Amino acid sequence: MLLMRSSSDSSSFSSPRRLEALANYYSCFYAPHLAASPGESGAILQALALAIAEEKPHWDTVEVKPMDADSRDFRELAKAFKVAGFVVQTYFSFGNWYLPVNGRSFAEYSETLPSMLKNTLNRKRKKLEKSGRAKMEIMTGERGLDAAIDAYMKVYLSSWKQPEPYPQFVPGLIKMCAAMGALRLGILSVDGEPAAAQLWIVHHGKALIYKLAYDERFADLSVGTILSATLFQHALDVDKVTEVDYLSGDDGYKKDWMSQRRERWGILALNPRTPRGVLAIARHVGGRAVKRVALSMAKSFQRAKSRNSTA
Repeated sequence: MLLMRSSSDSSSFSSPRRLEALANYYSCFYAPHLAASPGESGAILQALALAIAEEKPHWDTVEVKPMDADSRDFRELAKAFKVAGFVVQTYFSFGNWYLPVNGRSFAEYSETLPSMLKNTLNRKRKKLEKSGRAKMEIMTGERGLDAAIDAYMKVYLSSWKQPEPYPQFVPGLIKMCAAMGALRLGILSVDGEPAAAQLWIVHHGKALIYKLAYDERFADLSVGTILSATLFQHALDVDKVTEVDYLSGDDGYKKDWMSQRRERWGILALNPRTPRGVLAIARHVGGRAVKRVALSMAKSFQRAKSRNSTA
């Protein structure tokens, strides 16, 4: 229900014993996996938070991200950790731009694009098509996939982007998506050379724009813009998606293509019952918070002592 992983550095006293969401550099969204109705989810998350708080050895910190900041699960999970005795901070992770399609065709959607983008797209696309130098492919299956992956990797390594920390992850993801029928891998070649590449994933009626890059030698041809438009057209007119999602980041170009923005946030729960948890509270929240926690724990101890003596 709450997929997590443990992380700790046993060689350092100041390093907390951490429980973290099963997410990483490539993750764009995280949520509890619940089949319960909305009215039941709060009680389930509360039970999970209490179980985490009681587990031994104790967790010093618990971190869950990136979640939908407007979701019921986000609010209820933060509340559940507070009720379980943790000091809780919520924080911004990244912005997420997306497009509700609302049944529009690509032709209808393209009329809503900013005039500068629309003019650049029309002018550059016509010029490139007229030259006969370009070839466009959208890979959706497994045939010819190895060559398409090689083209994608060549473009990515020739782009402005930093090398992937895990080089085999994206090729593996592409192959998995192809087997699922979810792959939309766009390759634009100029003069026989891969010039732009984009990895889109179409799943459950949504198109997710996962990776995009272009070779900077072809920047003056607007190959990235042209390939984006081609994949948007395929998503809207062929796949008939209900939403297109740019996933993570507030890059300036995204607002030209998208109409809506939402936010992904994280929850950091700090345990005041452990020495490393208190250190983490001091580091993340501040000294006043530590004093409040200490005072609260002292009062709880006095109440418990009073009840025991009365009994």
